[in-house]
Amino acid sequence: MSTSFSFLVNPASGGGAAPGAVVPVARRLRDAGATVEVTYSPGPQAIHDLVAAAVGRGDVVVSVGGDGMLSSLAGEVARLGGTLGIVPAGRGNDFARMLGLPDDPLAQADVLLAGSTRRVDLVSWSVAGCSRVVAGSVYAGVDARAAELVDRLRGLPGPVQYPCAAVRALAAYRPARYRVVVDGVVGEYDAATVVVANSRYYGQGMAIAPAARLEDGLLDVVVVGAASKRALIRSFPKVYDGRHVALPEVTVLTGARVELSADARVPVPVGGDGEPLGVLPPLSAPPAEVAVVPGALTVLA
Repeated sequence: MSTSFSFLVNPASGGGAAPGAVVPVARRLRDAGATVEVTYSPGPQAIHDLVAAAVGRGDVVVSVGGDGMLSSLAGEVARLGGTLGIVPAGRGNDFARMLGLPDDPLAQADVLLAGSTRRVDLVSWSVAGCSRVVAGSVYAGVDARAAELVDRLRGLPGPVQYPCAAVRALAAYRPARYRVVVDGVVGEYDAATVVVANSRYYGQGMAIAPAARLEDGLLDVVVVGAASKRALIRSFPKVYDGRHVALPEVTVLTGARVELSADARVPVPVGGDGEPLGVLPPLSAPPAEVAVVPGALTVLA
């Protein structure tokens, strides 16, 4: 049973819902005799210091927010050998969905108290000498553009923000020429998007990589080939249950290490777990690298 918790809260997650999500969970933990410390995110560097202090005390570090907040903590918790708990309070909560975590706050507290752990893989992203860790997936192309649009659609109800952003991005997309190297095997594709997935889900429940597993030491690479805008929009609903992988324009690959680069009229944007990661290098430059980090993170689930 876990008895000491450090909650790190992104107050902007879920349209400002994250602070409220803390209250019933923390109350349940304290009623059970646990020690709970709650801190609101003061910025990336301070977050690293808070994680180090919490792990040093033997606390479970609890991410309260969305997938972006979780990813910002997961790499540091893993590096320090700590344990991560999750109170999903963002718009997507796709990594929590993959772990099968409950929606009910009291049930979430019970998961934390039970102290049952899993060792799961993480994803390392690096380009031009910069690197970071991602928990769920890295995506380049139209999906990254959709993620950018989501932040402009806060006036819409939460459940329709991601689908609306995706359709808008598809309506304006232009294909790129991608080079995708999976464990040394080179492929080139005219494509709308390339997703390198550790988790099955992204974009608020879309099963982009239906065969992905968190503990298999592999990444699932989903290449959505170029097609007409109308065809892509028409087939878009299939992504929610994974049926899109049967479409002829979709290629699925698996491997432990992936290199990505692309040529297009404008640089191809990249994102990871809802956060921007820059742009892909052109085909003439050294590629970006995505690699699985097997069994890197201990998580309560």
